[in-house]
Amino acid sequence: MREQIIPIIKRETVLCAALALAVLSMLFVPPDAEYISYIDFRTLALLFCLMGVMSGLQKTGVFQWIAQALLGRVRKTRQLVWILVLLCFFSSMAVTNDVALITFVPFTFTVLSLIGAEAKRRLIVPAVVLQTIAANLGSMLTPIGNPQNLYLYGRAGLSLGAFLLLMLPYTLVSLVLILIWSALQTRSCNVPIKVSFDGEVRLSGKAVPLAGCLALFVLALLTVARVVPCGLTLGVTIAGLLLIDRSAFARIDYSLLLTFAGFFVFTGNMGRLPAFHDFLQRIVSGHELLTAVAASQIISNVPAALLLSGFTDNLSPLIAGVNIGGLGTLIASMASLISYKLVIREEGAVKGAYFRSFTAANLCFLVILLLFAFIRLR
Repeated sequence: MREQIIPIIKRETVLCAALALAVLSMLFVPPDAEYISYIDFRTLALLFCLMGVMSGLQKTGVFQWIAQALLGRVRKTRQLVWILVLLCFFSSMAVTNDVALITFVPFTFTVLSLIGAEAKRRLIVPAVVLQTIAANLGSMLTPIGNPQNLYLYGRAGLSLGAFLLLMLPYTLVSLVLILIWSALQTRSCNVPIKVSFDGEVRLSGKAVPLAGCLALFVLALLTVARVVPCGLTLGVTIAGLLLIDRSAFARIDYSLLLTFAGFFVFTGNMGRLPAFHDFLQRIVSGHELLTAVAASQIISNVPAALLLSGFTDNLSPLIAGVNIGGLGTLIASMASLISYKLVIREEGAVKGAYFRSFTAANLCFLVILLLFAFIRLR
């Protein structure tokens, strides 16, 4: 029994922590009719729809097709790294940071293998580190870029335009930093190259599922913008995926949905305990940015957003804080663990080098963006 439980806990640490906290909070606030009000069903439904649609789009190969089309024009190493990194940066705005990394990090391994073993050895660590940072920072621009944004966007009641304007300055500064860091990382090996693929990705036989998934994605965007009711989108998405790609349901991250539910119960119960509520409110109120960044380093930014949002009404600095807080430690953003696992599985020998490079780059980006946030929010 123990041999079966321990791997589950290691694999789903955040989920187990969320459920444990939810159960613990029930000792102080026994289940009653108010529990149902804790759950943000709109956020959960939108997450479910977006994850299902993104799973379907991944299967069509459209992201690989776009990447191959761009890389066919590459002439130097620096251009190659820029494209691989910017694919993560811009795609994460629409397909979420974890989907961007799951899609383009393995693709990066393939591309680097095509330009030689030596080039792969020298570029794999800086390229994947930058892709991870790019996915985490690009995703902060939009409500659908990552789970915490989707939740806080709904809770704050912001319009889509207001949210984009709030995060646009951070995104632009991040883009400049990424381009500069990429140039520095490739300055010693910016040599002429040519990338060609033996097997080109074809979309001709997948036109129907691609069109269907894109239509469902547009429907989800309209729901995020509060143009289409969430219930309608949920029903249409389920029906659409049943027709287009039933296997998409098996690839949805249900553990993330359960994690949200667990933290909803925990924060809801804690909010009903006056002593705890007043204590955490004193810590958070007026220090939303720093509290969010600090909490993200320990429990990651999604749980930090769920926990802290219940104890402040000033959500703009909290939104900035949990997004910037995705930088720093390896667990500050759960998406970072995806690329870490992928690169270690591909090249186990670079484990130490990757961790050192990841930590150094993340801390530099974190300090610069945090200083920018302080200046902007003054």
